[in-house]
Amino acid sequence: MNARQWARDLGMGARFAFTGGREGWVRVLLTAVGVGLGVALLLLTTAIPNALATRNDRSEARADHTFVSSRPKAADTLVISDADSSYHSKDIRGRLVEPEGPRAPVPPGLSRYPAPGEMLVSPELKNLLDSGDGKLLRERLPYRIVGTIGRSGLVGSRELSYYAGAKDLAPRIDGWRTARINTYGPEQKTTSDPMNPVLLLLVLVAFVVLLMPVAVFIAAAVRFGGERRDRRLAALRLVGSDSRMTRRIAAGEALTGSLVGLVFGAVFFLLGRQLAGSVEIMDVSVFPSDLDPSPELAALVALAVPAAAVLVTLFALRGVVIEPLGVVRTAKPARRRLWWRLLLPLGGLAMLAPMIGQGDSNGDFNEYLVIGGVMLLLIGVTALLPWVVEAVVARLGPGSVAWQLAVRRLQLSSGSAARMVNGIAVAVAGAIALQMLFAGIQGNFTKRTGQDPGRIQMQVNLSQGIDFSPAAKKFSATNGVREATVLGSAELGGEGDSTVLVTVGTCDNLREVARLASCRDGDMFLARGGDGDAEVAKLIRPGHRIRIDTSQGRMPGPKAFWTVPGGLKPARAIVGPNGTTDSGVLMTPSAVPARMSHVVGGSVFVKLDDSVKDAHEYVRNTAAAMDPLADTMVWSSTERSQQFNSIRTGVFVGATCVLALIGASLLVSQLEQLRERKKLLSALVAFGTRRRTLSLSVLWQTAIPIALGLLLASAVGLTLGVVLLKMVGTTVGVDWPSVLAMAGVGAAVVLAVTLLSLPPLLRLMRAEGLRTE
Repeated sequence: MNARQWARDLGMGARFAFTGGREGWVRVLLTAVGVGLGVALLLLTTAIPNALATRNDRSEARADHTFVSSRPKAADTLVISDADSSYHSKDIRGRLVEPEGPRAPVPPGLSRYPAPGEMLVSPELKNLLDSGDGKLLRERLPYRIVGTIGRSGLVGSRELSYYAGAKDLAPRIDGWRTARINTYGPEQKTTSDPMNPVLLLLVLVAFVVLLMPVAVFIAAAVRFGGERRDRRLAALRLVGSDSRMTRRIAAGEALTGSLVGLVFGAVFFLLGRQLAGSVEIMDVSVFPSDLDPSPELAALVALAVPAAAVLVTLFALRGVVIEPLGVVRTAKPARRRLWWRLLLPLGGLAMLAPMIGQGDSNGDFNEYLVIGGVMLLLIGVTALLPWVVEAVVARLGPGSVAWQLAVRRLQLSSGSAARMVNGIAVAVAGAIALQMLFAGIQGNFTKRTGQDPGRIQMQVNLSQGIDFSPAAKKFSATNGVREATVLGSAELGGEGDSTVLVTVGTCDNLREVARLASCRDGDMFLARGGDGDAEVAKLIRPGHRIRIDTSQGRMPGPKAFWTVPGGLKPARAIVGPNGTTDSGVLMTPSAVPARMSHVVGGSVFVKLDDSVKDAHEYVRNTAAAMDPLADTMVWSSTERSQQFNSIRTGVFVGATCVLALIGASLLVSQLEQLRERKKLLSALVAFGTRRRTLSLSVLWQTAIPIALGLLLASAVGLTLGVVLLKMVGTTVGVDWPSVLAMAGVGAAVVLAVTLLSLPPLLRLMRAEGLRTE
């Protein structure tokens, strides 16, 4: 056997694919569409790393906080303030800018700076502000739009961002929210910390889980129309072709379909890339040009898919006897063997076993063993499912006519039924394992904030030096606010790191942090019984001179001191609105010394009326009206690691794409199977079989393999999930709602595909379908 003979036979198969009449074209088209969908998703996957890297590069290029403690005003300096906000749960990146000279650096995406009262916005923010949904946000941004930000200044196509011109920002410089800069971008290249081993394991597992269903479907797509193709190949045997040559010709036909599928995949990818620019999932959006596949990985896909098509076809025909007078496929085949199918998942468990108990404190997980073990377990689903379907349907008893038609069809071709649901079974198995891993480790990446959302729902931190005395009245009058508590705070410093907290507020507001016997404006109190009693005892003594912290975050300020007066009234510290119990000095507004007033920062603790729609937005608007640099927070009892959230977001985006592919692939598979049975369905209708009976039989033919596939997927997914949890050293627990939800999603996809296939099924169920040329 030489390469020339292989090439000749493969070429003959390619000619049959294009010159085999309508049947050949339909088969090539179905294969190409199926392979194309898989290739498109593979290309998208290879493009994601470049898209993320490009987003990160643009984010670094526009970095504007260099944390330099002191930089003098110059011709090339700019004062910039962080004015980030949120609107309807979407983040808004905002910057107030004041150039101090003609050579002030201009950020990427801008050609000039807006004048005071003007702003440049991202295209998406402009659309939002121009729409009816952006009315409340327009009140918060009272600037005139004079242009848009270019793509180089945005991390994503759907990002909400703006630059607004401002005046007198220099007095607010604190090196944190407001800074003086002379360049954009990081001043020095930073090296990222290595990823937590558990998170790396999560990424590896997610990578395999998301790509395996794609590979399974591509392998199934190249076998579309297999039965009709094999019958056509019998004619080749009649004119002298031997069995090996016939199989090579069949492989050439599949190779042709896969090559056309590569072209379809490239087209689908380009269409999907354009669509990606208008889609945002979990606050992640990209520009179409960002989705640029790595040339090496794209070449790998282009080589692997045709090779897989040839190998899968040769493997599929190993048990088919193609003779000159027909195809020996309908005879009772030998029962599928179980032993070698069990070796795959057992081998996967063996590869993962050495890492059980390793956790995140005993070194990194072996990447090759993780990928190999998870792949073998998921491939085990595809190997075991045909055996399970065959074993179960062989034992199914009699029933209605629809049931008998479905069962008999499954008994004759259980392999094709199993192939159709292999993709969804692998996806569900992987999703269950991922859900268990997420649920098991999220506690390690979640910490309590100490905030009590049942007591306070929002907090607004005003800038230092802002007069917060009218805040209580303004926020209390805000739509959706039930109650607002306003407290100021500053720090008094002693020797070393010893500091004492000073809290400023009205008598009513001070009673939120301490028990007061009596109070009137002008009083000062010394609160004990909380955190900081040792510092209070050390520093708060009558006549003691204490330094006032004027650093304003990172910038050193002029030295100022406060002498502790005698006669401070006693008070008992209690749990305050911020969830802490703080000892320290309490002052009513008129008791605050003038030298201390400019370093007191006000905080507003807000209780909301949940019945008022957009209450959060009304609070943010009030805060922005008082202080454009106000920091508004929605309280939550817990917060998660940013890395963990990013990975979870990425997995969700990938799972959405995979589910869409699976739905489309199942629909193509269903249509292909219906096309194969066109004459059979027409014959049954001609003999008087009701259409309802045939429709129910098709539903049973889909439902039985799917039910078995979901049961097998649940078993394998639970096993893999338990092993992964043991690997990270976490208590093993099954999140049954998530398991049932994953199985339900899989069943819902299949149900939707079945419903979509009913119209073409009804068109096929006509006696005219018996006509032939």
